[in-house]
Amino acid sequence: MTKTLAAALCGTALTALTAMPALAEIQGSYVTYSVGDTEFEGYYAVNGDLEETKGSVLIIHDWDGMTDYEERRAEMLAAQGYAAFALDVYGKETDPQSVDEYRALSGSMYGDREAFRARLQAGLDALRAQDGASADVVVMGYCFGGAGTLEMARAGADVSGFVSFHGGLGTPEGQDYSATDAPVLLLHGSADPVSGMADLAALLDELQAAGVDHDAQVFGGARHSFTVYGSNDYDLDADTKSWAALNAFLEDQL
Repeated sequence: MTKTLAAALCGTALTALTAMPALAEIQGSYVTYSVGDTEFEGYYAVNGDLEETKGSVLIIHDWDGMTDYEERRAEMLAAQGYAAFALDVYGKETDPQSVDEYRALSGSMYGDREAFRARLQAGLDALRAQDGASADVVVMGYCFGGAGTLEMARAGADVSGFVSFHGGLGTPEGQDYSATDAPVLLLHGSADPVSGMADLAALLDELQAAGVDHDAQVFGGARHSFTVYGSNDYDLDADTKSWAALNAFLEDQL
């Protein structure tokens, strides 16, 4: 389930975001795992030159599925010494190609939170089963994946932290953050038309009331998909600063 990134922006952006060690042996592989009768396929990346990784990172994809965008992010993290796994929420045989398909697939997860959580947990279990992965994990995600990250936080997933990049911030009816016992970092654009500043403020109030350790960074003028290369919303400054914030969080939590 891959797509071609916008090459013109990708090379420039990634050079600015990370300088991979020249001799690093980044090993990437596809990992198949199951939930019930459905097979899923994630992507695992690790730096083979390291005897021990710095910790593990679980990446939850955007609403278009697990693509080479998430694979590249996993490789960037591996180059920095982490074991990274981009999980698959939709299924190995699912390859959405249109906005209508993206909306239907993501909507089906929002409509069945139990199934959503089961698939997220299966991805976490698959990461922890990989050679080189550590038990200590930080969960991160983009857009739909940011919403998935917060879903795992509300579910009380046994991890070391949660990072949402321009994610959906609303809390579903009947859910709360009472089971969340790891820090939450929110990375968001001030001009996000999907989840605006009122949504961010409401979530910060919820986290504060629940006693959850939390922080947020707001990038002025950044719109919804500010980390997505080639999109109309791509913002190199916000992308670079949010990636730096992620790395600082990883250093603190792993």
